[in-house]
Amino acid sequence: MAKKKKKVSSPLKKTNKYKDYLVRVSRIFVVDFIETVAVTLAIALLIYIFIASPHVVVGKSMMPNFINGEYLFTNKLVLSYSNPVQGQVIVFQHTPQEEYIKRVIATPGETLELKNGNVYINGKRLNESAYIPKGVNTNGATYLANNVPLTIPKGEYFVMGDNRGDSSDSRFWGLVPRNEIKGVASFIFWPLNRFGFVPQITYTTKGNVIYSTKN
Repeated sequence: MAKKKKKVSSPLKKTNKYKDYLVRVSRIFVVDFIETVAVTLAIALLIYIFIASPHVVVGKSMMPNFINGEYLFTNKLVLSYSNPVQGQVIVFQHTPQEEYIKRVIATPGETLELKNGNVYINGKRLNESAYIPKGVNTNGATYLANNVPLTIPKGEYFVMGDNRGDSSDSRFWGLVPRNEIKGVASFIFWPLNRFGFVPQITYTTKGNVIYSTKN
């Protein structure tokens, strides 16, 4: 019997099979990569819209607690189930082009008065030593002069910078509407030497003084 001849694979066929394999693997990699990027971007967008967003501090109005050029995250989620409270640092849309960062001093329904270099809430002096250096005076300005009580209306907030001598705030241009508040400052991520959570402020009433404390 005649011997059957062995089939010899063509080097060209092997090369084509290898190329086909590489093409299939490359396509799978590209599709997986695109899907991963799309999912990551979608998650990042949802976080940015509903949970938190980055902001940069511009100016000296919040010194010494926040410095010019500092980057922080604001918590948007907390505003979906609660309103800003006294002592919180908020970021809000001051003009279509500008975002401001200030501290909430008085909330709807409270009566605020500036006298003798101090802040009074509902007739009680506000001790702000938790975030303002000793000896700093808080004086009135064009919107709210000294010794003029102001009751905060519904849906509005009175805010001030911690650097009381160099801050454009509610004393000059008025109240902040609730719908303009974008978030509560919650975490500083740059520069690294200031990396960490923003201290939260609580208040305790003793006699005729409201004492502020850091948490």
